[in-house]
Amino acid sequence: MSEKKEYKVIGTRPIRHDGVDKVTGRAIYGADFQITGLLHGRVLRSPHAHARIVSIDTSRAEAHPGVKGVVTAQDLPEAEDKIADLGEGAVSLKYLCDNILASDKALYKGHAIAAVAATDPHIAEEACELIDVEYEVLPPVLEVRAAMEPDAPIIHENIRTSSLGETGDKPSNVASHIQFKKGDIEKGFDEADIVIEREFVTGTVHQGYIEPHNATALYNPDGQLTVWCSTQGAFTVREQLAEILQYPISKIKVVPLEIGGGFGGKINVYIKPVAALLAKKTGKPVKVLMNRADVFEGTGPTPASYITVKMGATKDGKITAAQTSMAFEAGAYPGSPVGAGAMCIFAPYNTENVLIDGYDVVVNKPKTAPYRAPGATNAAFGSETVIDELAEELNIDPLEIRLMNGAKEGDHRADGPVFPRIGFIETVEAAKSHPHYTAPNGKKHHGRGVASGFWFNIGLESSVTINVNPDGTVNLVEGSTDIGGTRASIAMQAAEVLGIPAESVNPTVVDTNSIGYTAVTGGSRTTYATGYAAYEAAQDVVRQMIERAAKLWDVDEANVQFTDGEFSSINGKEEQISFRDLSARLGETGGPVVGRATMNPAGAGGAFATHVVDVAVDEETGKVEILRYTATQDAGKAIHPSYVEGQIQGGVVQGIGWALNEEYIYNDEGEMTNASFLDYRMPTCLDLPMIDAVIVEVPNPGHPYGVRGVGEVPIVPPPAAIANAIYDAVGIRMTELPMSPDRLLKAMGKI
Repeated sequence: MSEKKEYKVIGTRPIRHDGVDKVTGRAIYGADFQITGLLHGRVLRSPHAHARIVSIDTSRAEAHPGVKGVVTAQDLPEAEDKIADLGEGAVSLKYLCDNILASDKALYKGHAIAAVAATDPHIAEEACELIDVEYEVLPPVLEVRAAMEPDAPIIHENIRTSSLGETGDKPSNVASHIQFKKGDIEKGFDEADIVIEREFVTGTVHQGYIEPHNATALYNPDGQLTVWCSTQGAFTVREQLAEILQYPISKIKVVPLEIGGGFGGKINVYIKPVAALLAKKTGKPVKVLMNRADVFEGTGPTPASYITVKMGATKDGKITAAQTSMAFEAGAYPGSPVGAGAMCIFAPYNTENVLIDGYDVVVNKPKTAPYRAPGATNAAFGSETVIDELAEELNIDPLEIRLMNGAKEGDHRADGPVFPRIGFIETVEAAKSHPHYTAPNGKKHHGRGVASGFWFNIGLESSVTINVNPDGTVNLVEGSTDIGGTRASIAMQAAEVLGIPAESVNPTVVDTNSIGYTAVTGGSRTTYATGYAAYEAAQDVVRQMIERAAKLWDVDEANVQFTDGEFSSINGKEEQISFRDLSARLGETGGPVVGRATMNPAGAGGAFATHVVDVAVDEETGKVEILRYTATQDAGKAIHPSYVEGQIQGGVVQGIGWALNEEYIYNDEGEMTNASFLDYRMPTCLDLPMIDAVIVEVPNPGHPYGVRGVGEVPIVPPPAAIANAIYDAVGIRMTELPMSPDRLLKAMGKI
């Protein structure tokens, strides 16, 4: 594959296919959905962070005028004690069901206890208040280090620590311990001329999507369950519903509506099974919506963490050893992204001696969910800060030390995989040569910081069909939720194969009955894997169209060529016909043409980024202002550069929020005290400069167009880059996120 290959569609910037509907308000989101006879559902949530449920009495709620049904955990089928793969990783079915509706214990404030369906949403809310729940309040544990103490309150009596193939003999909040090793860590530190060891703490952070969770469910008399919802994966919802409800998967149809953001937080189900239970009980369609407090308190954020990082280097800058201990909060049930974080923390560097320990720890907070490169941002905050300190101590440019130690094709990650062709070095070189990095930055209390990051991409299953229309356009049918412009990026790959404009492809995201299995929109896989399926489906169209041209001209198929949207033959006499004109004559040559493909590609390429940021620190208030931000990232091949830039910019903004302001704030009773966008401080346009996104293109050999997923890695470097810039500005190493004004003032000795 040539890195200089020219394309006609790929690399251009057409208007997105769904743009008009979205900017005019015609696009249908989950809360917009209406159906005749609709009831409204609301959920009663626990006021306690840790409490045994002694009894639930729903009689007063059931007697309330307008109430048509009430459900509790007793309405769920008894969950099997088994592990099910239901999205981005395997989960315990029992834990999944208990998170939908608590059975014996409430494990966080906001834990769903019961739900009501009524003729009006306000009546449903009133009825929730009439449900009488008796609790035995238990002491909560809210922080990962406290949860790991021997005398900590035990959240699950049945959890025994699984550690390196062995299981502990007593209850513990540490669900598991993993380890990755490479080389000899002690030898590596012995070879170092300098060793730096630091501790890092990160807070609980929410994905911050604009649209709350929603679901409308309908049971037909024939037993068919239909669910309309916003989701990152309709098939994943179908699988989870089938397991939770113990209902035949063939009788469940999930219709994905438009989605107002997800970032990983809309893969797991919360209210979809509740809507289904209420619909079955009432015999009516039921819509359940969350308010913003429900979203914060009752859905999965990304985990808080405690990380130690120890690294050693020779005086000329070679990193000889890297060691970390990473304890991630899983929330109320096991399953934090500590494994992913452990795989990513030292991945950008080719270090011979590495030791990584990871701990998955339960606490009395909502069960964590993926958030854009889950685990990697926490990890990079530690590793990239220590690398910056190594560079300073050794008097080496911070980008130069990354170039000296950067991972390349053929290098081993500590967790085992060997890198194929990757573009980490190229991202560092792009950052180093960028005018931002070479510009002067000498003002008082102004600082510049850099950091790099890695996120592995995934493949997974995707299906696409393409129907050829008589006017030369095609209808592309897919199952991948479009969060960031993937309708366009997938359509463009089909258009490139067919030699037609992107505007001639009409992409549609359909329900689970209308397309082959397609995995979640997550893992930076959609443009890569569903795009690959679109490429193959388009190739299938071309093969069939060649057959039709051969029939039209009465020549052998081997004598028909297809190039740039034109079919031609030179057998006997020269023949030529465009894709559009041949499409109009399909009726003469055998009827409609439908291309199809299902892919589970194994060639996903890792994604790397290197960021540069300038900040100004106000020593009186502790406020950090972002003055300039440049993000370089290897996209493999940018299918639609505008959307690649948008993904980079969006990830950076979220990383800035994580770095400076965003966190769940809890009181001693385990109550989140900032469960609204008024108090949970996310960046706005007033807090940010224009983010300069620099696209590096090192083609991924595992994709016909060289695509790498771009959606997740841009959130990885920002906290570390900003921490390093703050140090450059005021000489203070910040090791806790967020680096809010009060924490910074405290670190500077101002308060």
